[in-house]
Amino acid sequence: MAALRTRKQARERALQTFRAALDRMIPEDESVALQGRTFRDFELQVQTLKEAVIPTVLEERAALDAQAQVAAAGACPHCGSNRTYLEKDVTQKEIRSPDGPLVLAQQHARCRACNGSFSPAAAGVGLARGRAADESGGGASGA
Repeated sequence: MAALRTRKQARERALQTFRAALDRMIPEDESVALQGRTFRDFELQVQTLKEAVIPTVLEERAALDAQAQVAAAGACPHCGSNRTYLEKDVTQKEIRSPDGPLVLAQQHARCRACNGSFSPAAAGVGLARGRAADESGGGASGA
């Protein structure tokens, strides 16, 4: 199992996203007028910033997890066979969080015994094994 990126890469992407959103809200150039006149306008600007930054940080944190990428498919959840393999293709799956849409990498595995397909991710990480709640009771592990 391995993380999909380094901490340095994750931090840089999060900081770039934040800087871009902040520059739209509070431009560094003093000659550019600030947008909005009411506190509600300011709240909407901060909401836009949040919708840009929070999903990016969540995506990066998921990619940094040691369980983000597995080395072996494990047992088939359909028939229990260990005659499984990882497929080469990794897809980008969009899920919705309370803070906005996230795009997470999802590995795919197949069973040679029953020809079933499944996601081999470990329980507790974003797109794990089907749709059941994870063992820690912390919500659904599927999308």
